[in-house]
Amino acid sequence: MKDLFAKIYRDKGPLGKWASQAEGYFVFPKLEGEISNRMKFQGKDVITWSINDYLGLANHPEVRKVDGEAAVAYGSAYPMGARMMSGHTDLHEQLQDELAVFVKKEATYLLNFGYQGMVSTVDALVSKNDIIVYDVDSHACIIDGVRLHMGKRFTFKHNDMESLEKNLDRATKMAEQTGGGILVISEGVFGMRGEQGKLKEIVALKKKYNFRLFVDDAHGFGTLGATGAGAGEEQGVQDEIDVYFATFAKSMASTGAFIAADKEIIDYLKYNLRSQMFAKSLQMQLVVGALKRLDMLRTMPELKENLWKIVNALQSGLKNRGFDIGTTKSCVTPVYLKGSIPEAMALVRDLRENHGIFCSIVVYPVIPKGLILLRMIPTASHTLQDVEETLVAFSAIRTRLEDGTYKRVSAKLIEMMGE
Repeated sequence: MKDLFAKIYRDKGPLGKWASQAEGYFVFPKLEGEISNRMKFQGKDVITWSINDYLGLANHPEVRKVDGEAAVAYGSAYPMGARMMSGHTDLHEQLQDELAVFVKKEATYLLNFGYQGMVSTVDALVSKNDIIVYDVDSHACIIDGVRLHMGKRFTFKHNDMESLEKNLDRATKMAEQTGGGILVISEGVFGMRGEQGKLKEIVALKKKYNFRLFVDDAHGFGTLGATGAGAGEEQGVQDEIDVYFATFAKSMASTGAFIAADKEIIDYLKYNLRSQMFAKSLQMQLVVGALKRLDMLRTMPELKENLWKIVNALQSGLKNRGFDIGTTKSCVTPVYLKGSIPEAMALVRDLRENHGIFCSIVVYPVIPKGLILLRMIPTASHTLQDVEETLVAFSAIRTRLEDGTYKRVSAKLIEMMGE
């Protein structure tokens, strides 16, 4: 019999093997100071493009005031217990009602955390006789939810409607045998590439196939659509999304999430979401804070306007300089470069130490080998000066990548790692 930990000692994984070189700098970095467009990293001022604070609410004075008052009034414990037992309040209901109106659904239900809530919602919506069909590029929380499913599941190629139809054909035949139904899962905005899910095209397939649509709109809520109701509103199909999910962790700069659907569906989920039935209720200070943030989303359109002014300046500036930003149709701004993991490390160190630019780095196995993805999150707190400094810096690091500077710098690291 093998020691359970033998595989861990032998193989730390494609990212874990770099831990001694990467941890604390490339992964698990420590940004300091107030959440803003400019923060400190290892004592140096940097322009931060890695903060999920789309509308700049994290340190908005009105938000800070309400958050502080709520903390004084309720502390961090109230209410105690799960919603079903002792953690339910009028303010939880008020937030749910207001969210339902905002995203144009009959009802909503609050979730303690987005990741946890997504996993549990997928699990609750399907039985072993049902079939799940989901986009292969779905977020990890969707994948983990699908893993709980005891029945069949199929992936379709990312945003590929021909692939989706092929798998809907397979799922339909299987559902006829099992007596189950079909759940299609996509995202409003895919967080790495920034592409919107093809919700309009998926919805059109309902005329041919019998399925329900579940959409994770974590990055679309608050940033897309005329009112900020998300990707469904942006594409004119919000009413065709059967179950809508969004988190407070992006546009609302807080903690928590919600699901929205017809009232009968929400009533069912309230009594079958294990992650909510057996977990502590969302803290009151977060509920009060979310009510304030939602009110600002409704009444301050300038927040979204300021965000898109920065998004458009950044994305158009990158494209004008010849950078590959893929096919993003959201605030998420990916910059694709060619290089190895050691080259990526050298590039990012240069970007942070010599140019004062902090953005997230994504490498294999999240994206294919040989590619480097610098993922940028513009916010309403950024300025056009931030954009200009960043564009100059990106042009400089691209030159060093292409002339082999980073390859030479990283050669010693490659030799040390035996790669």
